[in-house]
Amino acid sequence: LCDAVYEDQVGKFDWRQQYVGKVLFAHFESHSQASKKLILATDKNIVASLNPRTGDLYAVVVTGNGRLLRSWESSVGALNWEMLLDPGSFLAAVLVGTQDSVKFVAVLKKATVSLHYLSNGHQKWTETLPDSDTVHYQAVYSSGGSQLFVLGVVPHSHLSIITFNIEDGEITSQRSVDAPWLSSIQARCTVVGQGVLICADASTLSLYMLPLSSEEPVGLQQVPLQSLDLDLALGFQPVLLTTQPNPARPPLAQFFLQLGPDHHVLLQLSDGHLSPLRDFQPAFLVSFATTGEKTVAAVLSPKNETWLVFDHVCNEQACSVSLYSADSGRRLLDTTVTIHLDPNGGKPEKLYVHAFLKKDDSVGYRVLVQTEDHTITFLQQPGRIVWTREEALADVVTMEMVDLPLTGTQAELEGEFGKKADGLAAMVLKRLSSQLILLQAWIAHLWKLFYDARKPRSQVKNEVTIETLARDEFNLQKMMVMVTASGKLFGIDSKSGMVLWKHYLRNVQPNAVFKLMVQRTTAHFPHPPQCTLLIKDKETGLAALHVFNPIFGKKSHVTPPTLSRPVLQSLLLPLMDQDYSKVLLLIDDEYKVTAFPSTKNVLQQLQEMASAIYFFLDLSTELIWEVVIPPEVQKIVAVKGKRANEHVHSQGRVMGDRSVLY
Repeated sequence: LCDAVYEDQVGKFDWRQQYVGKVLFAHFESHSQASKKLILATDKNIVASLNPRTGDLYAVVVTGNGRLLRSWESSVGALNWEMLLDPGSFLAAVLVGTQDSVKFVAVLKKATVSLHYLSNGHQKWTETLPDSDTVHYQAVYSSGGSQLFVLGVVPHSHLSIITFNIEDGEITSQRSVDAPWLSSIQARCTVVGQGVLICADASTLSLYMLPLSSEEPVGLQQVPLQSLDLDLALGFQPVLLTTQPNPARPPLAQFFLQLGPDHHVLLQLSDGHLSPLRDFQPAFLVSFATTGEKTVAAVLSPKNETWLVFDHVCNEQACSVSLYSADSGRRLLDTTVTIHLDPNGGKPEKLYVHAFLKKDDSVGYRVLVQTEDHTITFLQQPGRIVWTREEALADVVTMEMVDLPLTGTQAELEGEFGKKADGLAAMVLKRLSSQLILLQAWIAHLWKLFYDARKPRSQVKNEVTIETLARDEFNLQKMMVMVTASGKLFGIDSKSGMVLWKHYLRNVQPNAVFKLMVQRTTAHFPHPPQCTLLIKDKETGLAALHVFNPIFGKKSHVTPPTLSRPVLQSLLLPLMDQDYSKVLLLIDDEYKVTAFPSTKNVLQQLQEMASAIYFFLDLSTELIWEVVIPPEVQKIVAVKGKRANEHVHSQGRVMGDRSVLY
């Protein structure tokens, strides 16, 4: 990826914000209390390093989408080494440790597995996987010994386990185990304790156990959930969560089993037997964290005992995170962090915990909470928000610039001469009153400057708020209304880049096509400005309209029409109703047109100009020309056209020497 600007334009930003996208993985680099780095991996193929104190970016690296195996120096973000992988073949990678030290990284590809030195990336050995055309290899595991396990599955048939010697890559064992209920290892299985594979199956309401290193031909041991006094929620697929704090040692014998949207159980494997340690209900999210030799389990649950079962969100927009001992399930005292959720945001989706030992040998921790609107929030005890990042802004799909409203003083000056019909005396009085109001505002401004000058600079607040936001003299400052792929709306001040309001649409299908239209601007006082967003409902799959005020972000009192059919096209007309709102036309798959607003006056105007309104329904194409590019000379890596919502329709393109190509 390469971006360039002209030399005289470097650093000429009014403001600049950097985002990395939806977080898929987070890791706290340091195990001490003063954590140095927070490492993130996102859905934009980005690896980023954050300052945990401020949330600022240290380093950002764009990866190769599974084509490169890389190692970085986390302190500065510099590349140590990289290795090119076969395109589209990468499946999984895992650190491999021996004798309490991590020395290798194992890479699983579609038909091969290879071992590389962690110090320089050089390949130690590579081996071909048997029966790779029929077996779907999905996982690779190492417990710190001399063996490397590769797990594959033939869906609804059997499980395949290949054991390699770490020193020379020789296959030491190969076995198949019948598993007609198993379709995916990654979604259903995990490794616990001394190399025991545990899988969960909803159809048989059971857990299955299999020792990976057993030399005897044993099958999967079935453990019915009923024998553990556990019940699976109707229609819910069970989820397993385990932890391996040190790649050179086996995973913990304790693990979580999720039995419902708000039900988790902490289980322990001991001497080949499973036993529940603690039942957590309601509990929406769980996570493990390790500091030194101590491992704790973090559980996010509603602050009060009452909760909304139908929506599975925290009651009264408040949750709490508590720590429990992973060995016994005992709750640790004074470890509760209260999380007050943003009412305009999504519900919690992932939980990452950084644990550390205090001076009195007790466990302290910090929490990174990710919500479904891609927001990440970093908190510390007893619930203070350290920072928040709106990562939804990494994927803005559409935007409109809306004029800011006039202040009361500006509105008075607009009509300071009054109207001609008022008469000479009334016009003079109107002019004098307008000048008096202007003088009053000027004196208030001087008094504020004098008052702020007597205060320390750190206490002077110059933040822009919605209440103080107003149109500047030349109308350069605007409200930037942004719609993101996650379904979250933002109102951003164009002068400072500050987020003034935000609103998350919970019923919107993520990554769908959005269309934002300004139906009424701020020029029609006292009518508020109005924007309409055409969205796709997550449950019904049909189109819907979200009408809101772009200055405050609040939902409009205007009720949009209910759309019962899929929408093919939309068209914003220059026609206005009696409230100065532009008319929006929607055509469905039955070629029926819906107007919004649909007042009597609007329908009459539409009937009069119906012959001049066109929709384009024939979307068929025909070949006009083609260019054959020899693949041995040029390789096509991407094809991109102009965006459908592009506002600039110029036929000119600025070249590198600043000339214009038409």
